[in-house]
Amino acid sequence: MLSGAVVLVREAQIPLLSAMLLGACATKFARMLRVGSLDAGLGPTALFPMHLRRSVAIAMCVAELACGVALLVTAGPLGRGEPANTVRLATSLLFVVATCALIELRTSHPDTGCGCFGDFSTSPVSGRTLARSALLAAAALATIGLAPLHTPHRGADAGRLLGILLVELIVIAALSPELGEALIRLGYSEPCELRRLPAVRTLTALRRSSQWRRRADMITEDVPVDIWRELCWRYVVFPARTGDRDAEVVFAVYMRPHRPPIYAAIVDAATGEALSWPALATRRGGPGWANLNRAKPAAPTPAGAGSGTAGAG
Repeated sequence: MLSGAVVLVREAQIPLLSAMLLGACATKFARMLRVGSLDAGLGPTALFPMHLRRSVAIAMCVAELACGVALLVTAGPLGRGEPANTVRLATSLLFVVATCALIELRTSHPDTGCGCFGDFSTSPVSGRTLARSALLAAAALATIGLAPLHTPHRGADAGRLLGILLVELIVIAALSPELGEALIRLGYSEPCELRRLPAVRTLTALRRSSQWRRRADMITEDVPVDIWRELCWRYVVFPARTGDRDAEVVFAVYMRPHRPPIYAAIVDAATGEALSWPALATRRGGPGWANLNRAKPAAPTPAGAGSGTAGAG
């Protein structure tokens, strides 16, 4: 009976380790999509020179993804013998190296988070973080030499396996400072004035909008001539041509990641005077300068804006 319990404990480590690795990779990738940089916020990259940090961050994500998927693929008869043991040994080595890196990070950069789970791992490396990493390394070592996994029978075996997984998840949660951060974020809504959103995402949302499609015919350049942010709005200016006049189309994009409200106005490029939209754009319901002003009170133009953007601001 004791031998059977030990085998169940070893078998439970494979899905647990795979879930941890894939979850860590997914959170890092989500941060990359949000801030536009893979190396930002990943603690162990601080141990390397600046020009190597991006490469190290990419290698970390690839290693986590590869080990997480390979653990599942080699868990059954397909990975019997050496292939399965090779993957499990590589996973053990990954966690051992991570533990050593966290020890060094705690010593040389005590204020830096471990970056294990992207945005959720901003707290400085603590004894709990080190204990969790060491525990996962030991769990990976315990899977070496394990026979191919089989589907547990209904009843006692399945109940014992679920109980083991539940106990381990509770232990890992107790050792994870990320849990408290996640609970805080569930009840916190970041003010739009403080929201960080890369300019490239604003431009992507703009080009997918109906406002862009309505004004695309008069815009003469694909690259904006000016872009700035004021509180909850980001303004983007494109050169345009209406009739025989040089103009500028000013878009106001709300700082929201998904489907942001977008307003547009057209001004004279030389004087900054607000112009009327062409008849076609008016019939199609373009909001015009008046609607833009109603959507957001006028704000002073930031330093460095051109003469055409002065009226837009």
